[in-house]
Parts: sequence; C-alpha cells; structure tokens
Amino acid sequence: MKIAVISDIHGNLEALKATLNDIEKRKVDKIICLGDIIAKGVHPKECISLIRTNCEIVLQGNCDVHFSTEHKNIEEMNEQEKKRIKWNQSLIDKEDREYLLNLPFCYELYMSGSLIRLFHATPTVNNKAILNVDSIETKYQMFLPSEKTLSQDIADVVIYGHIHHPYMDRIYNKTIINVGSVGNSFDVIRNKNKDSDVLETTKSNYLIIEGEYGSREYSSDISFQFIKVPYDIDMELEDENLNIEKENYRFELKQGMYRDMTKINENFKKLGIDVDKI
Repeated sequence: MKIAVISDIHGNLEALKATLNDIEKRKVDKIICLGDIIAKGVHPKECISLIRTNCEIVLQGNCDVHFSTEHKNIEEMNEQEKKRIKWNQSLIDKEDREYLLNLPFCYELYMSGSLIRLFHATPTVNNKAILNVDSIETKYQMFLPSEKTLSQDIADVVIYGHIHHPYMDRIYNKTIINVGSVGNSFDVIRNKNKDSDVLETTKSNYLIIEGEYGSREYSSDISFQFIKVPYDIDMELEDENLNIEKENYRFELKQGMYRDMTKINENFKKLGIDVDKI
C-alpha cells in the first residue's frame, strides 16, 4: 500500500491542489494529513473542504486549534495577535471551526513490521518545534508514548510536521521523519553565500510511505519517499491584498524563510550553534 502524508497547508490553495494532483498521478491508496490546514493564506475554507474530501485521516495542528478557539482572554492579547485571530476566524464558518477543534491528536499504524506513530509536532503537545539539529536525546523522546498517543508502545517510526522542512534521521534502530510543508515550505539553515536556488525550498513537500499495511511481521520491504511538487506561487499570491499579513506571506512563499529569523536564530543559540558561522 502507498500512503501519502501531507502537513501544514496553511490556507495555500494552489499548493494543495498541485500536491493532490501529484498524489493522484502516483496512484496513492490513502492520504493522511498532519494538520495546520489554516492560517497564513487566504483560502482556508477551500483547503478544509479539499482535505475533508481527499484525506482518510486528518490530525489536529496547533494553528487549527489556535485560530478556531473562542479565546476568552482575547482582549488581553496584543493588537497584532487579536487581529490575526479575528481575521482568520472570519475566513471560516462555525462548521469549519467545530471540525478543526474535534480532530484527533495522533494516529498509529503498522506497516511491514514497524509501528508508525504520526502527530503534528510531538507526542505530548502540538506546538513545540523539534528541529533536525536537536540532540539525540530530544529526538529519542519523540518515540515515547504519552497520554495522548493511541498506544503506550515505543514507536519504531515517528512522522510529524510543524517545522515546515523535511528531513529523516536514524537513532537506536528507529526512524524519525518530518514531512515538510505543503503550503509554507522553508529551511532554517540559510546563508546567502552558500544557498542554492530558492526554488529548491519553496516547492510543496510531502512524503509517501510504501509497504505492507497492517503487517506486524518484518517479512516485506518498506520505503519512505520525499516528494517536492512545484506550484504557481504567483497565482497563490493573486489574492494577497485580502491578506492582513501579505508582506510576511509573500516573503515566506517567495524566499523559503520563516518570517522571523531572529526567533529561529535564538533557538539555534540555545542549542549552542553559532548562526554566524553556519
């Protein structure tokens, strides 16, 4: 069986349509979405509809929760955050919000002997960033169960989203994979003197798992394939004047960089990484 895993659409309709077309051409059997369908782009409602139609399993991302919740303390928030919440909520209706708020946190399956656990960010919370440069111990924690996981077994393979850039690593006979982002791809290790063409980053990213679905026996092969799909970024930005964060959205889609690199660099410094020498 072939399973496509997508994540972090963020209201980018053009990227989602291109990705779903690519998935269809590859004759994938089912699609799993790891959340963050909304926020940033101006087409969250259309994206929710396509995800509900095409994905067999949909998990909940932090943005799905944050921008669907009725925040009782909203008047205590800064003006920018209040504006973001109210604007994003204006783009979807009550049914959309209830759908997002009731999505499950985690999903698990066996394939070719491996217990695969999927979630948006970590097995405990959906808003913490685990990076490809994090420590081995931090990554090991990703395989451990929590009260929010479907089982209390230690996973063999962990697949997540949230950080918007794909990678795969191996520790302790285990595999950790980030699928990247469909609608808001970026890389955090950047240097203008060393970077390749930005189009290496700004394409839509997703993952295909292929193996014997449901099997707990190590008797068949399993594979993980990263896919990068080009899409029409300019067409996605045609409606950018409707976006209250249009400068940030354009920057991220065109440059493949997070809107606040200062925040990224601070995280690197906490890890003991000198960003000026990357």
